[in-house]
Order: sequence, then C-alpha cells, then structure tokens
Amino acid sequence: MVASNKFFFTRLQYESGDWDVDQRMPSNVLNSLIEYTTLPVDTQENIVALSSNDIFRCPFCYLSGHKLVEFTQQERDNFEKYVRNGGFVFVDDCNHDIDGLFAKSFEEQMKKIFGSEALKKISSSHPLYSSFFKFDGPPTTAQELNGWGDDIVHEYLKAIEINNKIGVLYSNKDYGCEWDYDFRNKRFYKIDNTRFSINIVMYALTR
Repeated sequence: MVASNKFFFTRLQYESGDWDVDQRMPSNVLNSLIEYTTLPVDTQENIVALSSNDIFRCPFCYLSGHKLVEFTQQERDNFEKYVRNGGFVFVDDCNHDIDGLFAKSFEEQMKKIFGSEALKKISSSHPLYSSFFKFDGPPTTAQELNGWGDDIVHEYLKAIEINNKIGVLYSNKDYGCEWDYDFRNKRFYKIDNTRFSINIVMYALTR
C-alpha cells in the first residue's frame, strides 16, 4: 500500500469481466494532477481487489471494463460499505454504449446494492463541473464523435449520491479510452482533454 500522505490512484480489480483496461490512463491523469495542482501525488497506479479490505484505505477508486460485471457477495458488500462510508468510485464504461453488456450489468449491480432509483443523471450545474476547471457539463469524447458504441453523444453523467454527495460517478462516455495515451503526447492537443479528470479527483477529495 502506498503512503497515505499522497494522493494515489486506485484501480478496482473484480472477478468478473475485464477490469484491466486503458492501462496508460492512470499515469496520464496523475501527470495532469502534478501539472495543474499542488496535490502531493504518488505516481504509481494502485491496484486493489474489490473483495479486499484495502479498499477502505483508498480515497479514490476507478472501475471499468467492457464485459460482464457480476460482483461476488464479498465484492458487493465491500462496494456498498465503501460508498456508504464516504468512499468515491469513478466508473467508466469502455463500450460507451448504454445497451452494452458492461452498462446493463453494472447498472443492475447498483440496483441490487442501492435500489432501483439510486443511480440518477446529474445536472450540468453540479459542483463536479466547477470543482477545478469550469465545464458546462461532461466533455464529449472522440469515441462519441466518431460514432463508436451506441452512436450517441451522452450529454450527462449519472451518480449515486450519499448525503447529497456523489459516492459513485458513472460514465458511458469512455473517458478511459479518451485519456489512454502517453502523457508526453499531450503537447499535440490544442486543449488538454485530461482536464476533466482533475475535476473528478478534486471533487472526490473535497466534497
């Protein structure tokens, strides 16, 4: 486990599906935190099994994949306990498809854990969009614009809120793929497309 005095990016490993996706994304996000903020950052990605008690020492978790999400009982129990006790999980659908296997199965898991009405769209005025940079809503990804997935530009993110604060932030926009490149290549972008990741992390740490 990494030192607790630095922010560390935790990827959640779950038994079903393919959790180990977008492998360059964490280092890119961490580089942006170093570039734009004064937050002390551990530059090594932290991988933790969702079934492990180590999850309860992680301030920020990321979960993604393309395939089936079918939590074991221990994974389900840990996910609920973590979120209800103030944890933050950013969940990103690599299929960018609201009718895809990941989306349908993950949303079903959330219904089982938190109830059928817990996962809701958040408004474009939510504090998430002004927690560091100012956005008018979730930035569109190249995957959406290129017509991959369900060929829809999703103008919203969804969330499960606990005590009026996001505990689970859920995206069908495929930010993982959008940010999955060597951070040194950001110089080729007119506008750094990882800036929204800073908002997500800073919201998670300051909500």
